[in-house]
Amino acid sequence: MSTADRCATVLLADDHDATKAGIRLALEGQSFEIVAEVSSADAAVAEAVARRPDLCLLDLYMPGGGIDATRRIHFALPESRIVVLTVSTSEDDLIEALMAGASGYLLKDISAERLPAALHAILEGEAAVPRALGRRLIEELRARPSSGLEGRRFARRQRDRPELTAREWEVLQLLAERLSTSAVSQRLGISESTVRRHISSIMHKLDVHSRASAVRLLSGRHDPGER
Repeated sequence: MSTADRCATVLLADDHDATKAGIRLALEGQSFEIVAEVSSADAAVAEAVARRPDLCLLDLYMPGGGIDATRRIHFALPESRIVVLTVSTSEDDLIEALMAGASGYLLKDISAERLPAALHAILEGEAAVPRALGRRLIEELRARPSSGLEGRRFARRQRDRPELTAREWEVLQLLAERLSTSAVSQRLGISESTVRRHISSIMHKLDVHSRASAVRLLSGRHDPGER
């Protein structure tokens, strides 16, 4: 039975009670059933796996991180739609959310009237991104130097290695050039906190515990001391 014939089940994850109350009120009577409310990434993943909701609404900055929760839920439940709810208008955050598996990225200032319609559209297979943010993303990608394309080509050449994103490969390449977090941030035009998130993701995917070990893997010199 499709969601058009029943209430769509919803997992709501946000560490602000007022936000959860507002979303709950906006979805009331709009063919949604909130089956779980949690306040952290770990709890969101656990409840998602247990309840298998049609839709997961995840706060970007909740404890544990909305991006990490998105990635883990998408891996465990690829059929569930994931929407990141946030106050962030950063193109980097948008890209990370979509690459982690989100089907939508909505700002928390969306009106109570528009939210149910946006979520129904996502359940029908549409993507949802704020118009202004979408325009800025296109403009940024057009203006971005060729390193982005080179990074994607490099990623394609590395198909026998772990599946890092194009941006993660770029970060790893720059680390191999002995650039600092600050220098990588300036080179790629992203914040230092975003660089650190990429490095953390790289280390997790490569199953290593230091930047140096990740760089050694890049060059094919795996440290036997690493797992």
